Amino acid sequence: MIYSQYGILFTFCQHFYVVYGRYAYIFCDVWYTRFMKSLHLSRPHAIMMVGYPGSGKSFFAERFADMFNAPYIDALTLTSYAKDVPSAMKIITSFAAEVAKTGHTFVYEGDTDTRELRTEFVKWSKSYGFEPLIVWVQVEKDSAKTRSLKKNTLTGSAFDDVVAKFQAPTDAEKAIVISGKHTYASQAKTVLSYLSKSGRLVTKPVTVPDRPATPQIVRSIIIR
Repeated sequence: MIYSQYGILFTFCQHFYVVYGRYAYIFCDVWYTRFMKSLHLSRPHAIMMVGYPGSGKSFFAERFADMFNAPYIDALTLTSYAKDVPSAMKIITSFAAEVAKTGHTFVYEGDTDTRELRTEFVKWSKSYGFEPLIVWVQVEKDSAKTRSLKKNTLTGSAFDDVVAKFQAPTDAEKAIVISGKHTYASQAKTVLSYLSKSGRLVTKPVTVPDRPATPQIVRSIIIR
């Protein structure tokens, strides 16, 4: 039911834009925002982003964090403050543990390239009472490499090394596969469909205040 509501909204806005052009964005953005704010996961989830460098993991991670009003743990950025590997692991572990204490859904992007690391993450998240969810952002290797080189995040050889060690999620890991070359709206539809059909998604009425609400601190944790 929830997925069908989103699908109707998504399709309507597509057709509305064709007829009314860019002004349709104003209307659809308000409607879309109100609808998305009514979406909540039935229990806290630990959402892990998986994919090649340059696949779009960060792009989708930030938007999923917004969609579920959840903290975003960018482990790779956190490790940039460490002097060595042991220090980096301590920073990530401590930071993630503090976020886990809140009991709220969070999005994690970090070293998730091997099945062993993903298995450890799943066990860790379950120990804190979270439902693990792997989102695999797929894109062709050449496209991912071009993006990485363009952003100057990795050298060509460093990218090749990461890809060589990358292990794709297995069927047993039950990853949600999305495309790193399509729009966020279309890929969010895929994620919401999975969550809705598995009974993990619920809605609640959105209360619209009579006057502008006092600005609140954004909960998402994004360190850049």
